[in-house]
Amino acid sequence: MTDWGGLAAGLAVAAGAALAVMLVTFALALREGVHRIVDVAWGAAFAAVALASYGFSRTRPEPGDGSLALLATVLTCLWGLRLAVHIGRRGRGQGEDPRYAKMLAKVPGSPAAYAFRKVYLLQGALVWLVSLPVQAAMYVREPVGALAACGVVLWAAGLAFEAVGDRQLARFKADPAHRGRVMDRGLWGWTRHPNYFGDFLVWWGLFLLVCADPAVAGATVVAPLTMSWLLVLGSGKALLERHMAERPGYAAYRGRTSGFFPLPPRR
Repeated sequence: MTDWGGLAAGLAVAAGAALAVMLVTFALALREGVHRIVDVAWGAAFAAVALASYGFSRTRPEPGDGSLALLATVLTCLWGLRLAVHIGRRGRGQGEDPRYAKMLAKVPGSPAAYAFRKVYLLQGALVWLVSLPVQAAMYVREPVGALAACGVVLWAAGLAFEAVGDRQLARFKADPAHRGRVMDRGLWGWTRHPNYFGDFLVWWGLFLLVCADPAVAGATVVAPLTMSWLLVLGSGKALLERHMAERPGYAAYRGRTSGFFPLPPRR
């Protein structure tokens, strides 16, 4: 059983939470003079949407035991805040991200207004769309069952894959002897994008939380599909590989290492 009326109202609450995070981030970016902090807001906005949705769902008549809602909130916050902290630490003390600098260099009119439309509002909309299963989980009255348990396992595997991959890359880059070299060790020897593959598992795992109700699953499957497209063909793997294409050693690395799903390295 699902509270569809609550979910319909909750969609606006979630949109407001995502927009609020992006507005605050935009104000901070203008003050600091760099737009790279919007990448920190990506994970934080998912956490804000989960918390706002959970709080609103508890005000509904007969909200149920709330175990599935609480589970979805905790999992989303753990993933989103870990990602935000990691990106914040990685970018500390650095200037503008080359992607945003290149994007805004040739913009006619106000670069700030363009960035607000094309970066902040777009990311806020994507947060709202991708988080649909999390929002829906707040109003599904089904108990935590086998599908949800499988979702937690998939989420945990994805978070571990992402966190370990990020840690391995950070340690590799911290060694001056590795300057200019391509990271091809640990998880990075099995897939060129362990962090993106981890995200992929996380969001399909969160989708499984609501699959006990087929109607909700059908209404929200667009979310993990959208995230998968972003990771593989959009702003994730495809964009990064275009940036890395000319780096010495990358062509050989690409030839022996799986592009997304982990596989043993080819000789």
